[in-house]
Amino acid sequence: QVQLVVSGGCLVQAGGSLRLSCAASGSFFSIDAMGWYRQAPGKPRELVATITSGGTTKYAESVKGRFTIARDNAKNTVYLQMNSLKPEDTAVYYCNAEYTSRRLLSYDYWGQGTQVTVSS
Repeated sequence: QVQLVVSGGCLVQAGGSLRLSCAASGSFFSIDAMGWYRQAPGKPRELVATITSGGTTKYAESVKGRFTIARDNAKNTVYLQMNSLKPEDTAVYYCNAEYTSRRLLSYDYWGQGTQVTVSS
């Protein structure tokens, strides 16, 4: 069982920066890939960025060059540094973790969302 605690969402002006954090805790064998997704009103949830336990990253085209995903494996925490924010980045941001249980089964878990609002 994994719990994900997300923090960092708030209101920011266009061009500003924000950092989201997502800390995983609980009983598990390992945390594998972690990632950030977002959902704007009236739109489906979309991938923002993911990072494997080995550090391989993947970004949505719309955030490349502006957002950086990083993780601290010792703390089971993933971060999303968001720079040069645009109003279209406004959304609820969700953390996702793929983990292996102590029974060596793979699971996918979502944290609570955090609202990011970028004003123009």
